[in-house]
Amino acid sequence: MKKIITCLVALAFIGGLLAFQQVNLPPVEQENSKVHWYSFEDAYAASQTHKKKVLVDVYTSWCGPCKTMDFYTFGNQKVADYLNQHFYPIKLDAEYKTDINFKGALYQYKAYQNRGYHELAAALLDGKLAYPTIVFLDQEFAVDQRLGFMNAEQLLMVMKYVVEEQDKPNAMPWVEYQRQYLMDIQQKVNAQRAANGGE
Repeated sequence: MKKIITCLVALAFIGGLLAFQQVNLPPVEQENSKVHWYSFEDAYAASQTHKKKVLVDVYTSWCGPCKTMDFYTFGNQKVADYLNQHFYPIKLDAEYKTDINFKGALYQYKAYQNRGYHELAAALLDGKLAYPTIVFLDQEFAVDQRLGFMNAEQLLMVMKYVVEEQDKPNAMPWVEYQRQYLMDIQQKVNAQRAANGGE
């Protein structure tokens, strides 16, 4: 899974640069979102009866790339459907000012210079407060992987790897999985073009 970072760094950087140009997007409120977002407490409670992996979107209200991911990535129906089915998705404002009780520990907001941070965000990001950061947690809520900005197709590919391949005894290496995934997409595009008369 660690190889995912090296394979997506360039794409994430380019996507992040593009995201800065799209800061004036309409806000996507959680209640209007296609994704059924959980709180940490609710996701943990639900996991006690039905185990799933967890995806945490760590964001801030002022972050342009975060808004882009909300609108284009999490707003994508395929992403939302897959995320809702296979994960407990959690949205965490890294500057959230309310205490969070999680797994027997109390996490609080800490004032720091002009902006503060929430201790849980800092813990999940290993003290590296960069936004957006997508944190994958295993079924026991331990950090598995941290990734930056991703478009809808990138996130869908990573989620499918995490759910369908990563935990297999003889898991396909990420680089091979990514190559196969992209080849399958290209074959579908070519088949669609052929069905439309080559257009």
